[in-house]
Amino acid sequence: MTERLYYDDSFLRAFDAQVISCEAEGERWKVILDRTAFYPTSGGQPHDLGSLGGAPVIEVADAEEKVVHYTSAAVNIGPVHAEIDWPRRIDHMQQHTGQHLLSAAFIELFNFPTVSFHLGREVCTIDLTAPAIVPRHIEEAERRSNEIIFEDRVVTVRYGTARELEEVGVRKKVDREGILRAIEVAGFDRQPCGGTHLARTGQAGLLLTRKLERRRDSWRLEFVCGFRALATARADYANLTQAASLLSCGIPEVPKVLEKLVEERRAQHSAVKRLEEHLAEHEARSLLAANPGATPNTPRVIASAIDDASAEYLRLLGAKLTTESRVVALLASRSTAHVVFAQSKGFAADMGAVLRQALKEFPGKGGGAKDFAQGSLSEPAQAEALLARVAADLVIRDEP
Repeated sequence: MTERLYYDDSFLRAFDAQVISCEAEGERWKVILDRTAFYPTSGGQPHDLGSLGGAPVIEVADAEEKVVHYTSAAVNIGPVHAEIDWPRRIDHMQQHTGQHLLSAAFIELFNFPTVSFHLGREVCTIDLTAPAIVPRHIEEAERRSNEIIFEDRVVTVRYGTARELEEVGVRKKVDREGILRAIEVAGFDRQPCGGTHLARTGQAGLLLTRKLERRRDSWRLEFVCGFRALATARADYANLTQAASLLSCGIPEVPKVLEKLVEERRAQHSAVKRLEEHLAEHEARSLLAANPGATPNTPRVIASAIDDASAEYLRLLGAKLTTESRVVALLASRSTAHVVFAQSKGFAADMGAVLRQALKEFPGKGGGAKDFAQGSLSEPAQAEALLARVAADLVIRDEP
């Protein structure tokens, strides 16, 4: 059994221990100590990093009653001096203690329980069970959490059986047997937990809530604490400053100016769509006039490579052409290499199959249904050659 020093002293940065075993496992070594301050991945919190006698610790795992340290170099059996990666440890402590505060605030204010917690590399998340979460809920829970942080309340470790902890009011019921560990924030929260935590809430610095998203049966809320909150606030300010500079306005005016630009862009997009509609109608009439067919019932194959045509415009033009009866449209863009094959109803050919067959010779990707197919070529310069080959090989028959 490994003695877990971090249970009673999360601020322990270095310690001495005995190496019980060191076994090679692929390109790394599996090391067991008699005692450790390294936290193994557990309960939503990632493992610590650091070194054992100079050998980098790259992963720490929980193996029942033992803690397994994976290193990138062998460690000699016997005494060893170990050091914890302190910036990583204090970051995890700030995030985890902050999570306890935020989860307790949601319980106190709205009775929204936390069902899971994840400490990520950049942001942390809690999953909350609630019928609905609106901005007011988040703002009030964030403010309450920061009130507890600013009051600099004491954070202590408490041990007891599940029944003893339940009697003193732990936030979450535990069914495990034996002596359990809980984290207590004076006068605010008691929560069973085996993770590393701060000694006082003030050491969390600040808690900032971020994005909220609906999950299948819960709500996921992102947050950051401590040095992460500082870095996030600084990055947000830098982004806003850059946006204000680009928009030639003050930071408070950024949302209003962006709203105006979005409205203008939406109006311009609508205007462009109308112009494309007119252009496609005109171009379709021109292509049809240039390919009149020998008789009114003669199938017409219109193969056209167009400069600067987007995939959307090709689709629109293909639809315009095939509203006429007995028309096959083979279209491509010289600039974007997009391809559209379309045909009027009543032909036996399968445009999706025709395109897939053509792409065996002309590298690209695409496919589609019987009367409409689309794709793109790897080389735009091959657009005209593709159309010429397909037009020459295409056999047009009416459906039986």
